[in-house]
Amino acid sequence: MAADPFLKPGLHQAEDILKAHGVDAYYRSAAERTGDSHVVIDGRKVLMAGSGDYLGLSTHPKVTEAAVAALRRFGTGVAGSRVLNGSLDLHAELEGRMAAFLGQEAAAVTAVGFLANLALSALLGREDTAFVDARNHASLVDATRLGWGKVRSYRDLTHLRSRLEAAPADGGRLIITDGAFSMEGDVADLPGLRSLADSYGAKLIVDSAHDMGVLGPDGAGLASVHGVSVDLVTGSLSKAFGSVGGVLAGPSSYVRYLRSNARSVLFSTAVPPASVAATLAALAIIMAEPARRLRALELAEGLHNGLRGLGYDTRPSTTPIAPVRFPSLAQAGAFWAGLFEAGVFTNLVGPPAAADPMIRLALTANHDDTHLATVLSAFDEVGRRLGVERQPDLPPVVLTR
Repeated sequence: MAADPFLKPGLHQAEDILKAHGVDAYYRSAAERTGDSHVVIDGRKVLMAGSGDYLGLSTHPKVTEAAVAALRRFGTGVAGSRVLNGSLDLHAELEGRMAAFLGQEAAAVTAVGFLANLALSALLGREDTAFVDARNHASLVDATRLGWGKVRSYRDLTHLRSRLEAAPADGGRLIITDGAFSMEGDVADLPGLRSLADSYGAKLIVDSAHDMGVLGPDGAGLASVHGVSVDLVTGSLSKAFGSVGGVLAGPSSYVRYLRSNARSVLFSTAVPPASVAATLAALAIIMAEPARRLRALELAEGLHNGLRGLGYDTRPSTTPIAPVRFPSLAQAGAFWAGLFEAGVFTNLVGPPAAADPMIRLALTANHDDTHLATVLSAFDEVGRRLGVERQPDLPPVVLTR
């Protein structure tokens, strides 16, 4: 008898486990957002402490006004791919400004960040090899699956070196990594990866979805923190830029190749004009108001070290992403539910998004010290009530900046 393709394991199984314990954590719908600090769910106003809108720009008046103006001028969408009828002056302007912001020659924008990463599949011919961090985002995993080349995952620099040494001498080599890892919040060792790439003739590609706009002296991402050159940057415009879209940036010839050969670029509709205009406005704010980025990092450091002071380890993260691990999904779910009842909305994460069940938190530049205190108080109260084991004397975290 043939197997039922709809009975494979997945998130629905985690949902079943959680619901058996009275926890309903996924696909919760918000009826309202209030300046990104709170959301209304099931008629209750709760503090949003899980958003990826790190700089709080999705509700900034200049960003929303720019989106509305573009909506009135161009309509809701362009009804076509960029290569044919879907290009606007707005798209070209955003690509030029994003390239300059990221210190690259050229950029291409895509409808969503996932598509920007899927475009990398066009780089993997049958003789090529992709060396991928084992914790890369799902979009990078899918990109390498779609390509024709070989895929070799690595755990650390030592493991990567051994993989590179064992790889065939012919064919292209790509080292592909997240900049800041979206669940654990730690960052890639870009200086070490750059050194290995140069030693073994590989190209270095970095997905900066969670560090672009947040890290670096001007917010240009992890590469700018270390002054490391990368061969191609990808990213999402739905995080620090508070909009929707993806970006590929690098040498003009590399970007042109991907615009001409990547199926996710060629065969997908262009970013809607309102989203492009919103991103342009957000980029202008990021460049003109560094205090916003510094405030987000200050709050993040307070969140990390406040949680650590309560005995909740947030390592290995050194970014605004604060993960707290639990021994089981059921315990993590009970803690999530307790936080929700206390008026704090967080992210309950487990496999396949993360190896270990965790509560994932992030505050934005729109939060204040009172919001931070609310989150920490809720963690303390819920942890005491559930009898969660804590770790004493955790050292403070210094964030990557």
